[in-house]
Amino acid sequence: MAQAVMMAVQLTEWGAEPEVREVPVPRPRGAQVLLRVAAAGLCRSDLHVMDSPAGVFDYPLPLTLGHEVAGTVVEVGPDADPGWLGEPVVVHGIWSCGTCRNCLRERENYCLRTRPRPDGRLVPLGNGLGHHGGLAEAMVVPSARCLVRAGGIDPVDCAPLADAGATAYHAVRGHMDLIDERAVALVVGIGGLGHLAVQILRDLGVRDLVAVDERGEARELAVRLGALAAFDDVAGAVPTVTAAGGADLVLDFAGAPSTVGPAARVLAPGGRLVQVGGAGGRLEVGKDVGLASGWQVAAPFWAARADLAAVVDAARRGALRTTTSTFPLAEAPAVYRALRAGEITGRAVLLPPGA
Repeated sequence: MAQAVMMAVQLTEWGAEPEVREVPVPRPRGAQVLLRVAAAGLCRSDLHVMDSPAGVFDYPLPLTLGHEVAGTVVEVGPDADPGWLGEPVVVHGIWSCGTCRNCLRERENYCLRTRPRPDGRLVPLGNGLGHHGGLAEAMVVPSARCLVRAGGIDPVDCAPLADAGATAYHAVRGHMDLIDERAVALVVGIGGLGHLAVQILRDLGVRDLVAVDERGEARELAVRLGALAAFDDVAGAVPTVTAAGGADLVLDFAGAPSTVGPAARVLAPGGRLVQVGGAGGRLEVGKDVGLASGWQVAAPFWAARADLAAVVDAARRGALRTTTSTFPLAEAPAVYRALRAGEITGRAVLLPPGA
């Protein structure tokens, strides 16, 4: 009997656009779980992967992309819990070892087994990042440990939570001691992650919140979501933030040369700069470089499974809603081009046939 096939978006060559191809439908083995994909988000980190020359990533090609995935469990392997069958889920995209000291601390995003190899090559991390991902009609995950139940949430809203939502929450969670109704926060970059960070901060009680984005529609979105004011660059935000005594927390989702340094200079004493974006910004740190009296700089990576569970709960409560644009899965190459050109507000989400 011929094996069933499905549509998938695959990277087949480093430095090239992905292709829409027909591939075999996977079957779960051992503790694996098979999802019927309902929605999958696109991320700028996908562009980084596909633009890289051979040798940067130790990933086998062809590779099905997609690390923001929501779907339904339709089959489980013989060693998996059948209680997951029929469950709507979102996938935690870091397939950690589960046994190292960081995994045992529930810091799966810092799993010791995902460190770069001695030659600097980046190892497989999870779905769409070394292992076949969710830009397809179906996807296998290694075990239910990589799943979060997502009943009651539209898959289109849920899929971006796997990265955009969870990463934004993780960037905030490490600074809860600064977050209350008195906090002053500056959010730079109101894109797929930043627009969710605004909502997370508002849900945590922050009211004095200023946003920065060069795009007018993104600034309008920030204000609709609860920012007191929005500016087209950090310099424009300086008077407002300074008048409030400086920023207790700066979340920089751009991480560009034009944002990192200027944002650091608006920190309040004891303030913290969290650089999430990686657009080439650099910051010289030292006790004598003109920063506020007492400061911290952080560069968090993605999110733990518990962070994903927290944003799913927030979405279920109605406190968090993703701004999305939906497209058919077959249009993935064109949508990636639009993402590259900065034409997507919020998150682009692809829908497989019949989803």
